[in-house]
Amino acid sequence: DEFTGRMMEGRRYSEGLHQALEAKEGVEIQNENQTLASITFQNYFRLYPKLAGMTGTAMTEAGEFHQIYGLEVIEIPTNVPCIRKDEDDIVFRTGSEKFEAILDLIEDCHKRKQPVLVGTVSIEKSEELSARLKKRKIEHNVLNARFHDQEAQIIAQAGRPGGVTIATNMAGRGTDIQLGGNVDMRALIEIKAEPGTPEYEAHYKKIADEIATDREIVKQAGGLYVIATERHESRRIDNQLRGRSGRQGDPGASSFFLSLEDDLMRIFGSERIDSMLQKLGLQEGEAIVHPWVNKALEKAQQKVEERNFEIRKNLLKFDDVMNDQRKVIYEQRKELMAAEDVSEDVADMRHQVIDDMVALTMPEKAYAEQWAMDTLHEEVLRVFGLDLPVQEWAKEEGIADAE
Repeated sequence: DEFTGRMMEGRRYSEGLHQALEAKEGVEIQNENQTLASITFQNYFRLYPKLAGMTGTAMTEAGEFHQIYGLEVIEIPTNVPCIRKDEDDIVFRTGSEKFEAILDLIEDCHKRKQPVLVGTVSIEKSEELSARLKKRKIEHNVLNARFHDQEAQIIAQAGRPGGVTIATNMAGRGTDIQLGGNVDMRALIEIKAEPGTPEYEAHYKKIADEIATDREIVKQAGGLYVIATERHESRRIDNQLRGRSGRQGDPGASSFFLSLEDDLMRIFGSERIDSMLQKLGLQEGEAIVHPWVNKALEKAQQKVEERNFEIRKNLLKFDDVMNDQRKVIYEQRKELMAAEDVSEDVADMRHQVIDDMVALTMPEKAYAEQWAMDTLHEEVLRVFGLDLPVQEWAKEEGIADAE
C-alpha cells in the first residue's frame, strides 16, 4: 500500500499488468483475477442499517460525513488538556537542505535524550533517512512494511530517552507512545519467568522503576518530538501524525519540514515561490518560517481536499445508478441463500438460458437455412455438457414447416 507501506496480501494488478511483472521477475505466472462484483465504499457503508464511528481526526471531514452519510460529527473534549507545541512549518528551497536540517534536529534531540518520531511519506524516503542517520552514527529504529511483525514492539519503545524512530506516516498511528517506554512490552520481551512467580514480579518491578525514571528524563527533555518530512494532501493525515505526541496531557512538540521539491508544493507553483525566495536573498541551508506560510499551505490542502471530495461525489453519482441493479442482484442472491429448495429457481434459470440460446441461433421469422445450428450445438455442449443432435432436429423441423 503506497500510503501505509504495508504488504497487501492477495491483492493483484489487473489487465495483465501483474502477469507482466511476474514474467519480468522470472516467477510463476498466475492467472488473471476477475472482478465479479465491486462497490464504492460509500454505498458499501450505506448497506448497514446503523452507522457510527470514532476517530480523533474527523472534524476536517465533517461536511463530507454529513453530505454523504447524513452523520453528524460531535467533538468530545480531550481527557486532559493538550500541551503539545506545534511549531510553524519550516520551508527550504531543496530536498537535500531539508534533510540536512532534519538530521541536525534529530542529532540535537538525541543528545538531550528527547525521543524523536520521524514521519516519512514512503518506504524509500524512510530508508534514505535511515542511511543518512547511519552515516552520522545515530542509533535508530525503522518502522515500515519490511519490519511489519515488529511494529508493536518498535512503536511501544519509541518514547525511551534519546530514542529515534523512523516511520511511514501511516504506520503506528493511533497507538499510545508512552514516555519512557512501555512496561508491559518490555516485560514480554525481557522476562523469561512465568507470570505470577516471585522472580517475574521482582523483574517486572525493576523494569517499572527504570521506566518511571526514564519518563522523568523524557519529560524534562520536552516529551516526544514528532518531525514530519512532508505535508500530505489531507490535513487529516497530518493531524494523525502530530497526534502521536502530547497524548494524555504529556509534553511534546511537532514540526513540519518542507521543501519546494515536495509534491504538494510542486502542485501549487513552487517555481513562483522559488524565484521570490531567491529575490529575498535566501542562502543555501536557510529556511523560511512564518505563520503566513502555514495559512497558504492550509489553503492549498483545502483546495486539494475539495477536489478529491468532488471526485468522490461524482463517482458516487454514477455508482448510484449501478447500485439499483446491485440491490436487485443481492436481493435475488439473498432469496436463494435463504431458500430450502432451489430446484424451481434453477429450472427457471435453465429454461431462460435455453430460450436465449434458441432466440440467438434461430431468430424469429428466419428461414430454416439461416439457423446457426452448429453454434447452438457447440453452446449446448459448452453450457450443459450435452451432445444433442440439434442439427438433425432442425432438418426434421424444416421439412415439417415445408409440408
